[in-house]
Amino acid sequence: MPHPYLTRVIAGQVSRLTRYYDILVQFKPLANDDGSLLRHAECGEKFSASRLEEIPETPHETSGKRVAVLINGNLNHDLDIEATLSRLKSRLNRLSRVVIVLYNPYFRGVFWMATRLGFRSGPLPSTFITRDALAALAALSGYQIVQVKPVGYVSVRLLGLGTLINRLLPTVPLLRWCGAAAVVVLRPIATSAPPSLSIVIPCRNERGNLEEALTRLPSFPAPVEVIFVEGHSSDGTWEEVQRVIASHGARFKRFKLAAFQQTGKGKSDAVRLGFSKATHDLVTILDADLTMPPEMLPRFYNAYCAGLADFINGTRLVYPMEGEAMRFLNRLGNVFFAKALSFVLDAHLTDSLCGTKLLRRDDYARMVRWRNDFGDVDPFGDFELLFPAAMLGLGIIDVPVYYRARQYGQTNISRFRHGFMLLRMTLIGLFRVKGGAAPTR
Repeated sequence: MPHPYLTRVIAGQVSRLTRYYDILVQFKPLANDDGSLLRHAECGEKFSASRLEEIPETPHETSGKRVAVLINGNLNHDLDIEATLSRLKSRLNRLSRVVIVLYNPYFRGVFWMATRLGFRSGPLPSTFITRDALAALAALSGYQIVQVKPVGYVSVRLLGLGTLINRLLPTVPLLRWCGAAAVVVLRPIATSAPPSLSIVIPCRNERGNLEEALTRLPSFPAPVEVIFVEGHSSDGTWEEVQRVIASHGARFKRFKLAAFQQTGKGKSDAVRLGFSKATHDLVTILDADLTMPPEMLPRFYNAYCAGLADFINGTRLVYPMEGEAMRFLNRLGNVFFAKALSFVLDAHLTDSLCGTKLLRRDDYARMVRWRNDFGDVDPFGDFELLFPAAMLGLGIIDVPVYYRARQYGQTNISRFRHGFMLLRMTLIGLFRVKGGAAPTR
């Protein structure tokens, strides 16, 4: 076992995910494991299980119960990792996560010295497993790696200097992989029966687009509700929303329709209101400017049902755009923030600011809890969804869309003022998301 301080550092990283789960189970603790990592990790309910049957079985995601399974160092001594992960998957559903503490195989000499000096106990790691090897084994066993967080650069506090180093080094390219361990999160890959869907349409000064936003929506194989959220328009958008609902509500049997007005301001506030009123399994956003064609929403829905990810993100930067859909400086800014967020979140993103995203409604409830802990700093809503999607190990996949020119109204975005806001949040994320977690007490 590592030094008690290093154990608390690792527990701090594990807790970033598990504090938002219902149950944390440590599977088959090693003989020399004194249970300190499980004790320090945060979760509402936690216990150890020596047998597979002791892990709560959650075969159906409709239960909403989220179980995280902790494997602390076992894979460093396992002679058949694929079989271990495959057996474990039989007890999990797509909402569950496997949290693996993997000790750095290149540090075997350091571990030997630490054992001799009394900083750790137990046998030395015998299985040389790298990140690439684990990615292959995960794929063979039916999982996707959704998070890899290196931890543990200094194993003692050093009057706070050790904590500072442990929090800063994960942000430094190349050096970040020199930690004593890594916390790896696996997502079981599983398909879903067609879930119900809530489509939130934020609209401010979009009167001319609303009827098309509704009539162009395709059919889905499950119940759908459409929620309009109007925000302080000056062109009669709210009156048009009411007219469209009254006109189509009686004969538009495919969808349940609802409308609400913001008391706050901005798209982020509109999305929050719409999601809070949603009642179906999945929630998604369709911008009322229709630059993202409504006809493409099934692409997002189908990607979720196929089990490709639990957070589906639109990208406008793959296909050529229609006319003047995005000005040059806006496109440049979008490319910059996509690459910056990919680095900060350790996720592959080609567009971080596309308005259309799809996720589970109960995952969004966990995001709200995360946002309350992290702080409310996003005026648009894209980052406040992407940050927790990465931190909660949802798994993110981009769906390319053909971005069309606006047909009615004008954009509400100020490229420079809003760009500086996004840059500020990116820098905050660099240290509070990519940076190391504080050790637990």
